[in-house]
Formats: sequence, structure tokens, C-alpha cells
Amino acid sequence: MRTHGLFRALLSVVLSVGVGACSGKVKHPTATGTPAPTRTFRMGFSAIPPRADFALLLAALDLWTRRADAAILHVSPPWAALLAGAAADSTVRLQHLGLADYYRAKGLDLVVMLDATDGLNRAAEAPELVAAGRSITEPEVQLLYRAYAVAVDTLLTPRFLGLAAETNLIRAAAAPALYAALEQMVNAAAADVRAVDTGVQLYVSIQVETAWGRLAGPGAYIGIATDLADFPFLQALGLSSYPYLGGFTEPEQVPLDYYSRLAQGTALRELVVEGGWASESVGAVVSTPAKQARWIRRHIQLLDQARALAVFQLTFTDLSPTLFPPGSILPFFATLGLVDTALTAKPALAPWDSAFARPHD
Repeated sequence: MRTHGLFRALLSVVLSVGVGACSGKVKHPTATGTPAPTRTFRMGFSAIPPRADFALLLAALDLWTRRADAAILHVSPPWAALLAGAAADSTVRLQHLGLADYYRAKGLDLVVMLDATDGLNRAAEAPELVAAGRSITEPEVQLLYRAYAVAVDTLLTPRFLGLAAETNLIRAAAAPALYAALEQMVNAAAADVRAVDTGVQLYVSIQVETAWGRLAGPGAYIGIATDLADFPFLQALGLSSYPYLGGFTEPEQVPLDYYSRLAQGTALRELVVEGGWASESVGAVVSTPAKQARWIRRHIQLLDQARALAVFQLTFTDLSPTLFPPGSILPFFATLGLVDTALTAKPALAPWDSAFARPHD
């Protein structure tokens, strides 16, 4: 799932947010003399608001930055602006630098995920490119993406930079020519970024249910060998995982090695860059707030098993139905939040806070 254009516009208001002192973090002391268990992974969210309400956006930011030590920007290139001749660095300053500075002032590590295609339809190009009649198969468009990736890295200085999202799902769903263009473009972008920055950790994300052969129903394990071969620059592995959409009806059905198996035979560490479990039923998915809370507890076990680097939920809050275009699949992702659209805590917030209280090792 990528940040919808409406969400991206809403995030621009954060440019006007004053950067103040960090809010106190959520902590839960352990019994005297009992060593606190540690965690290998940082934890965080993105700034997607529940609806177009500036005050609500600020309140949500204040709530989740207290229970996070990292933040993610999951963004699509502003294709229309870039095609119209806007400089890549100007668009990054305008749309994202203020928010990145806000996160840093809060003491949060920054991770960026660039998404070059349509996150709500992996068979398709980005909607702005489709509207303009353009394609990433064009050398000119690839150059725009490469310049944008360099500008994002140079100006935002993330610790991890993702250069493509859900590569295995794109390969499975899109035309071969589109995937081939993505592969070429992303590898060139990696070389461009590396030429100016030797420190940033580069990754792409893979869709976990697809790798396990579960997106169209239970099937044979596929793995990610093709992704590893197609993107040899990888220094980490991003994961996108929505198990309730992959045929799992109970959180405890998800195997403990659901993440760790994907990286077996490599030296790559993993970070979950999007995912979650809906708290309400939608379509054929049957869920409850209690089931979502059980998923958070199970998810922490998976992260521990994998010795993951980070875990992000793109949405801290639920999403208002008023944001959904007709026919959108967004309702399937509407109740992933740990609080509802009024910022009232759901049962899943408690196990998140419990995990966050563990010291990061």
C-alpha cells in the first residue's frame, strides 16, 4: 500500500509545524532487579492522518512519536511536477524536508521507502504517469526517478533508503516490460545514490504473502531468490506483510519463521516497512479488535525470531471512509490503526507499548 495522493498533500502541512522539545516516551518499568528483555528492532509509524484535519494530524503525531524510536516516509515521486520540469531537490524540500526535520527533532531514526508504481494496483504504473501518458519504460522518466532518489537521500539523509516497493508482487502482477524497466531503473538509481553517499543502507521491499505463495490462496513457498538476483545492491530487506489478506484467519497460524525464512542463506537483516492486521471485518476477512491485538503480540514474536532491524505500521490511526475513492481497495486497510479515527486507543495499542518499553539493544 502506498501513500495516497490525498495523504501526501496532507503531509505537506507538517512543513509549518514548529519543532519543539521531544514528548516523553511511553515506558513501563520492570520489577526491581529483573533485567528488561531487549529488542533488536526499532518501532514506528508514518504521518498518514485519519482524515483531512490539521489539528487531528498534529494530535496523532504527538501520540505516536511518544511510542516510537523511528519513523518512515513511504512516498511516490511527484511525477506530474517532475515531468513539468520541477527540480528533484525542490520537490523534496517542499514536500518532505519539514517532516524529516520534525522527526529528527523528536529523536527518531528515519527510513524512506520510494514507490515507483501503483501501490494499490501492482499491475499498473503510478497514476500520475498513467494520466500523463508516460511510463517508467522511457529513459527520460527513469532519469527523473534516479534524480529524485538522489535528492531524497541527499536532503533527507535517511538511515535506510528503499528504492522499490513489493518487487515480487510487481513481477507477478505487471507486464514483463514494466518489471524489466523497474529493475533497470532501480539498479541505476542505487548506483547514483551510492556514488554520492556510501553510508546509507539500500533496500527494496518484497511482499511476504507473495513470497510464501499465499496471495491467491495457500500455495507452495516461493521465496525471494529472483529478487536477490535482480537487485544485487541490497544491504537490507524490506518486508510488506498483511497476513489476513494471505489466507490466515488467526494470528497464531502465522509461522514463527514467516520472516526469518526469507533471508536464510543471506547476511541481510529485515525491516517491516508496512503491514498489519485489520481490526474490523471487510469483504471475506473476519476480524475483531481483540484479534488485531493478538496479531501485534504474534508479530513481536516473528520480529524477535528474525532479529529484525525495524517494524513500521504506515497508519497509527484508522482511516476515515471519507478518504476512499469509489471502488478503492483502501477499505481493506482502513482499520490497521492502533487507535481509531478519534484517536481512542484500541486493544492493539497495549501490546505495541509493551514491546516498545523493551530497551533497544
